[in-house]
Amino acid sequence: MANRLLGCRHGAELRFLKFKTYTNWSSKLSKAFSRRNFLATGSLAIAGGTVWLNLSQSKASRFLRARAAEIAKPALNAGHKPDPNSWSDHELTASWLGHSTVLINFFGVNILTDPVLFSRVGANVGSLTVGPKRREAPALTASELPRIDLVLLSHAHFDHFDIPSLQQLKASTVVATAANTSDLFSETALRAINEFKWGESRKIETASGVIEVSAFQVRHWGARIRHDQHRGYNGYVLKRGGKSVLFGGDTALCDTFKDARCAQAIDLACMPIGAYNPWVNSHCNPEEAVQMANDANANYILPMHHFTFRFGREPWNEPMERLEAALDKEQERIALKKAGQTFTLPS
Repeated sequence: MANRLLGCRHGAELRFLKFKTYTNWSSKLSKAFSRRNFLATGSLAIAGGTVWLNLSQSKASRFLRARAAEIAKPALNAGHKPDPNSWSDHELTASWLGHSTVLINFFGVNILTDPVLFSRVGANVGSLTVGPKRREAPALTASELPRIDLVLLSHAHFDHFDIPSLQQLKASTVVATAANTSDLFSETALRAINEFKWGESRKIETASGVIEVSAFQVRHWGARIRHDQHRGYNGYVLKRGGKSVLFGGDTALCDTFKDARCAQAIDLACMPIGAYNPWVNSHCNPEEAVQMANDANANYILPMHHFTFRFGREPWNEPMERLEAALDKEQERIALKKAGQTFTLPS
């Protein structure tokens, strides 16, 4: 009996010592993380994060600095506003809405290229889009668009294949897109999807008539995220009523625009001219855009993929200034110079 009592007493003492040790440790921890110390520690962490954000040259810090700088800057209004309801169905008419989004009335068939119609492009997190903010608002909002018969998509990059913008299009809209991108339409109403590989050509039936679409190779890449390298990327030539339109999509300098030549001259070539500094291996500069448009034997050039977003490090106005200098005495070949302006192919 005595041994049992001694054991109980010994066990109680051990438990008390453990409790006392725990209490002392908790007290020290509490003091270490008192409100004052907690705030001091938090301030140091914030300060360290601020220094990293301001001084680091990593991709993550540069991305966050750019997004933070955009918050306080409202998008500029486009200086011009097209009126597609007044366009004739017996002409070829086009307006640049911003970035690579061009609205075209091709003898009654309404075409929209790489639609990006909201304030940001990037990954969608719930109802938010995480990515670069527009410098200039689109010349037309989604609700101001006319009926769209055909949407033309060059590749799956977020700034060309914008799901929120595609969700604004009706199920009757026909799609021409690059190879292995059909799965990306699951969150939209679009189901009449035509994938194109390089060299493929077919006639597409829309609600407003038939249009011939041909895909050709450009120098870019098609992955939407880092690892889906199987996706395609295209330039296109559209034909209707004896006329032709080239959509260059996104490309660096290459000689494949010679393959886009038609029996007669391309009437209008929509060519990217921005984001070449320092990304010249995937985006052409203005002089190269002219060279490729000439390779395709294009009469008029509609410049795009510049000014709307800060993707390159070149000054905002440099792409247009260099394009004008490259064309020198052929200024009349520039179909339009600012978002919202309207070009009608001379008869």
